[in-house]
Amino acid sequence: MLNFTIRRVLLAIPTLLFISLVIFLLLEASPGDPLGDVPLTVPPEVKEKMREALGLGRPWYIRYVLWLKQFFWVEPLFWTDQLLGTYFSDGMQRVISFQSRSPVFDVIVQRMPQTLTVVGMSYIVGVMIAIPIGILSAYKQYSWFDQLGTFISMVGFSMPTFFTGVVLIIIFGVKLQWFPSVYDTTHEVQDWDSVMVQVRQMIMPVTVLALYNAAQISRFMRASMLDNLGQDYVRTARAKGLGERKVVLKHVLRNSLIPVVTVIALGLPTVFGGAIITEQVFKVNGLGQLLISAIHANDIPMVLTLTFIFAILIVTFTLIADVLYGVLDPRIRYD
Repeated sequence: MLNFTIRRVLLAIPTLLFISLVIFLLLEASPGDPLGDVPLTVPPEVKEKMREALGLGRPWYIRYVLWLKQFFWVEPLFWTDQLLGTYFSDGMQRVISFQSRSPVFDVIVQRMPQTLTVVGMSYIVGVMIAIPIGILSAYKQYSWFDQLGTFISMVGFSMPTFFTGVVLIIIFGVKLQWFPSVYDTTHEVQDWDSVMVQVRQMIMPVTVLALYNAAQISRFMRASMLDNLGQDYVRTARAKGLGERKVVLKHVLRNSLIPVVTVIALGLPTVFGGAIITEQVFKVNGLGQLLISAIHANDIPMVLTLTFIFAILIVTFTLIADVLYGVLDPRIRYD
């Protein structure tokens, strides 16, 4: 297992470098001018100096290498090249956002708590709901519980999140006025009353995302359980006199979780990436909303950094899923 993990980590390095190059070239070829929002009253020579200060006058391969270096570590003051930004009072150079004129990572760190609070909670709730529903639906196949679970899963998976979000806003936010329709990102949790306010404004976006995640994962869980319930080892375990609870939870569930782990692990990066559409609907000032605003503003450093972070997360959680396969199934050996 250790040798397999080391090989995968070493393989992930050139993979991520190739992904970063592709992302950079795609953004480089995209139309638009990062200084397009500069007023027309600004003289052309001043605009040209601004372009040089942002590092846009250099060839693309130089800007790519400098961005890559600044992504993984902060340059000291004696490094004379500038890339898309400037130096700060602490003597460090950082990648700067075109839109906010602030360090990219500082903006991301500011937005991260909102995304982890809403999207992270919705993913946890969705997984906790989906796995028991999938197990019971498979064990009681074609029962009323299975039919109801299948119907709810199909509805939750087929309806887009922007539709269910708007429906919840109209019913519970406008008509009944039970929950706020707009997420207040400036709210601070200080006492019990503020905790309840935070919970109330989280209920609708968490419900929308949890329903979508649970619908997808529960179908995978049900299909995997049905596939394993008909295997020979299950009949052998029952013939040996093992209890039904032990057969299902210890043998069938453990093998059934192998494909489900892939779905859950690959879905975890979306927690950090944010639910772009849902954050737009409920005005959650998270990473998804940040990516959309950066795209509209042609903020290449922000889009490039966020997209590459998502790629790193996907590669990392794919590796974690592969390692978990060996934990769940002793028959799987990588060495």
